[in-house]
Amino acid sequence: MKAFIVGVIIGVVLIPLGVYTYFAGGFAPVSTSSEPMPFEKMLARKGLKARVDKEAPKNVPIPTDEANYLAGAHIYKDNCAVCHGLPGQPATPIANGMYPKPPQLFHGKGVTDDPAGESYWKVANGIRMTGMPGYRKTLSDTQMWQAAVVLANADKLPPSVQALLSSPTVPQAASSNTAAKTTNSAK
Repeated sequence: MKAFIVGVIIGVVLIPLGVYTYFAGGFAPVSTSSEPMPFEKMLARKGLKARVDKEAPKNVPIPTDEANYLAGAHIYKDNCAVCHGLPGQPATPIANGMYPKPPQLFHGKGVTDDPAGESYWKVANGIRMTGMPGYRKTLSDTQMWQAAVVLANADKLPPSVQALLSSPTVPQAASSNTAAKTTNSAK
Protein backbone atom coordinates (compact mmCIF):
# COMPACT_ATOMS: atom_id res chain seq x y z
CA MET A 1 0.00 0.00 0.00
CA LYS A 2 2.85 2.36 0.82
CA ALA A 3 4.38 1.84 -2.65
CA PHE A 4 1.04 2.69 -4.23
CA ILE A 5 0.80 5.98 -2.32
CA VAL A 6 4.37 6.88 -3.30
CA GLY A 7 3.49 6.12 -6.93
CA VAL A 8 0.42 8.36 -6.76
CA ILE A 9 2.46 11.18 -5.24
CA ILE A 10 5.05 10.87 -8.01
CA GLY A 11 2.38 10.74 -10.70
CA VAL A 12 0.23 13.57 -9.38
CA VAL A 13 2.88 15.94 -8.04
CA LEU A 14 6.37 15.31 -9.33
CA ILE A 15 5.64 14.64 -13.02
CA PRO A 16 3.53 17.81 -13.53
CA LEU A 17 6.13 19.76 -11.52
CA GLY A 18 8.88 18.41 -13.81
CA VAL A 19 6.92 19.37 -16.93
CA TYR A 20 6.27 22.85 -15.51
CA THR A 21 9.98 23.25 -14.69
CA TYR A 22 10.93 22.13 -18.21
CA PHE A 23 8.80 24.89 -19.77
CA ALA A 24 9.18 27.63 -17.13
CA GLY A 25 12.94 27.08 -16.93
CA GLY A 26 13.37 27.78 -20.63
CA PHE A 27 14.42 24.24 -21.55
CA ALA A 28 11.64 23.67 -24.11
CA PRO A 29 12.72 24.22 -27.73
CA VAL A 30 10.63 27.14 -28.95
CA SER A 31 12.62 28.58 -31.87
CA THR A 32 11.92 27.50 -35.42
CA SER A 33 15.48 26.15 -35.72
CA SER A 34 15.21 23.94 -32.62
CA GLU A 35 14.74 20.20 -32.73
CA PRO A 36 11.17 19.08 -31.92
CA MET A 37 10.27 18.11 -28.38
CA PRO A 38 9.98 14.41 -27.61
CA PHE A 39 6.78 13.00 -29.11
CA GLU A 40 5.81 16.46 -30.51
CA LYS A 41 5.36 15.37 -34.13
CA MET A 42 3.56 12.15 -33.25
CA LEU A 43 1.12 13.80 -30.83
CA ALA A 44 0.44 16.74 -33.16
CA ARG A 45 -0.25 14.41 -36.12
CA LYS A 46 -2.53 12.15 -34.06
CA GLY A 47 -4.53 15.10 -32.73
CA LEU A 48 -4.86 16.73 -36.15
CA LYS A 49 -5.86 13.49 -37.87
CA ALA A 50 -8.48 12.67 -35.24
CA ARG A 51 -9.99 16.17 -35.39
CA VAL A 52 -10.03 16.33 -39.20
CA ASP A 53 -11.51 12.81 -39.47
CA LYS A 54 -14.26 13.88 -37.09
CA GLU A 55 -15.09 17.30 -38.56
CA ALA A 56 -14.04 17.47 -42.23
CA PRO A 57 -16.96 17.63 -44.70
CA LYS A 58 -17.40 14.49 -46.76
CA ASN A 59 -19.10 16.05 -49.81
CA VAL A 60 -17.87 18.89 -52.02
CA PRO A 61 -20.70 21.43 -52.45
CA ILE A 62 -19.28 23.11 -55.59
CA PRO A 63 -18.76 21.70 -59.09
CA THR A 64 -15.20 20.59 -59.81
CA ASP A 65 -15.00 22.42 -63.13
CA GLU A 66 -12.51 24.70 -64.85
CA ALA A 67 -14.14 27.90 -63.56
CA ASN A 68 -13.81 26.79 -59.93
CA TYR A 69 -10.29 25.48 -60.55
CA LEU A 70 -9.24 28.85 -62.01
CA ALA A 71 -10.83 30.76 -59.12
CA GLY A 72 -9.17 28.37 -56.66
CA ALA A 73 -5.79 28.82 -58.35
CA HIS A 74 -6.05 32.60 -57.95
CA ILE A 75 -6.99 32.20 -54.28
CA TYR A 76 -4.12 29.77 -53.78
CA LYS A 77 -1.59 32.11 -55.40
CA ASP A 78 -2.79 35.09 -53.37
CA ASN A 79 -3.05 33.36 -49.98
CA CYS A 80 -1.16 30.07 -49.94
CA ALA A 81 1.76 30.05 -52.40
CA VAL A 82 4.08 32.13 -50.21
CA CYS A 83 4.25 29.20 -47.76
CA HIS A 84 3.16 26.18 -49.81
CA GLY A 85 4.85 26.99 -53.13
CA LEU A 86 3.96 26.73 -56.79
CA PRO A 87 4.67 24.02 -59.37
CA GLY A 88 8.26 24.16 -60.61
CA GLN A 89 9.24 26.93 -58.17
CA PRO A 90 11.62 26.61 -55.21
CA ALA A 91 10.36 27.12 -51.66
CA THR A 92 10.23 30.78 -50.63
CA PRO A 93 12.44 32.24 -47.89
CA ILE A 94 9.32 32.49 -45.72
CA ALA A 95 8.63 28.76 -46.10
CA ASN A 96 12.28 27.91 -45.45
CA GLY A 97 12.20 29.85 -42.16
CA MET A 98 9.09 28.17 -40.75
CA TYR A 99 8.84 25.33 -38.27
CA PRO A 100 7.37 23.00 -38.90
CA LYS A 101 8.17 23.35 -42.59
CA PRO A 102 4.98 23.89 -44.59
CA PRO A 103 4.44 21.14 -47.16
CA GLN A 104 5.21 22.20 -50.71
CA LEU A 105 1.82 21.19 -52.07
CA PHE A 106 2.78 20.87 -55.74
CA HIS A 107 6.06 19.01 -55.16
CA GLY A 108 6.45 15.34 -54.35
CA LYS A 109 3.46 13.78 -52.65
CA GLY A 110 1.71 17.12 -52.18
CA VAL A 111 -1.91 16.89 -51.10
CA THR A 112 -3.54 15.15 -54.03
CA ASP A 113 -4.09 12.14 -51.78
CA ASP A 114 -6.09 14.27 -49.33
CA PRO A 115 -9.84 14.52 -49.89
CA ALA A 116 -11.12 18.02 -50.69
CA GLY A 117 -13.01 18.08 -47.38
CA GLU A 118 -9.77 17.64 -45.45
CA SER A 119 -8.07 20.49 -47.32
CA TYR A 120 -11.19 22.62 -46.85
CA TRP A 121 -11.10 21.98 -43.08
CA LYS A 122 -7.44 22.99 -42.90
CA VAL A 123 -8.01 26.13 -44.98
CA ALA A 124 -11.04 27.13 -42.91
CA ASN A 125 -9.67 26.36 -39.44
CA GLY A 126 -5.90 26.56 -39.76
CA ILE A 127 -3.54 24.34 -37.78
CA ARG A 128 -2.40 25.49 -34.37
CA MET A 129 1.34 25.98 -33.75
CA THR A 130 2.30 25.50 -37.41
CA GLY A 131 1.90 28.95 -38.92
CA MET A 132 -1.12 27.73 -40.94
CA PRO A 133 -3.79 30.41 -40.49
CA GLY A 134 -7.51 29.79 -40.63
CA TYR A 135 -9.26 31.68 -43.43
CA ARG A 136 -12.84 31.33 -42.18
CA LYS A 137 -13.04 35.08 -41.43
CA THR A 138 -11.30 36.29 -44.60
CA LEU A 139 -12.46 33.97 -47.40
CA SER A 140 -15.98 32.94 -48.29
CA ASP A 141 -17.07 29.32 -48.00
CA THR A 142 -17.04 29.05 -51.80
CA GLN A 143 -13.51 30.46 -52.01
CA MET A 144 -12.23 27.97 -49.42
CA TRP A 145 -13.84 25.12 -51.36
CA GLN A 146 -12.33 26.42 -54.62
CA ALA A 147 -8.84 26.34 -53.09
CA ALA A 148 -9.53 22.88 -51.64
CA VAL A 149 -10.65 21.37 -54.96
CA VAL A 150 -7.53 22.73 -56.69
CA LEU A 151 -5.37 20.97 -54.11
CA ALA A 152 -7.38 17.73 -54.15
CA ASN A 153 -7.12 17.59 -57.95
CA ALA A 154 -3.62 19.04 -58.36
CA ASP A 155 -2.49 16.08 -60.45
CA LYS A 156 -5.31 16.45 -62.99
CA LEU A 157 -5.88 20.18 -63.44
CA PRO A 158 -6.73 21.55 -66.91
CA PRO A 159 -3.84 23.20 -68.84
CA SER A 160 -5.22 26.71 -68.20
CA VAL A 161 -5.04 26.20 -64.44
CA GLN A 162 -1.62 24.57 -64.63
CA ALA A 163 -0.37 27.56 -66.63
CA LEU A 164 -1.77 30.02 -64.08
CA LEU A 165 -0.15 28.14 -61.18
CA SER A 166 3.16 27.78 -63.01
CA SER A 167 3.51 31.47 -63.79
CA PRO A 168 5.89 33.15 -61.34
CA THR A 169 4.41 35.27 -58.63
CA VAL A 170 5.98 37.65 -56.14
CA PRO A 171 4.81 36.90 -52.59
CA GLN A 172 3.25 39.94 -50.92
CA ALA A 173 5.85 39.96 -48.14
CA ALA A 174 8.68 39.97 -50.68
CA SER A 175 7.10 42.74 -52.76
CA SER A 176 6.76 44.98 -49.67
CA ASN A 177 10.42 44.30 -48.83
CA THR A 178 11.43 45.25 -52.35
CA ALA A 179 9.38 48.45 -52.10
CA ALA A 180 11.01 49.29 -48.75
CA LYS A 181 14.52 48.65 -50.14
CA THR A 182 13.79 50.81 -53.19
CA THR A 183 12.48 53.62 -50.98
CA ASN A 184 15.46 53.39 -48.62
CA SER A 185 18.02 53.34 -51.44
CA ALA A 186 16.41 56.43 -53.00
CA LYS A 187 17.08 58.48 -49.84
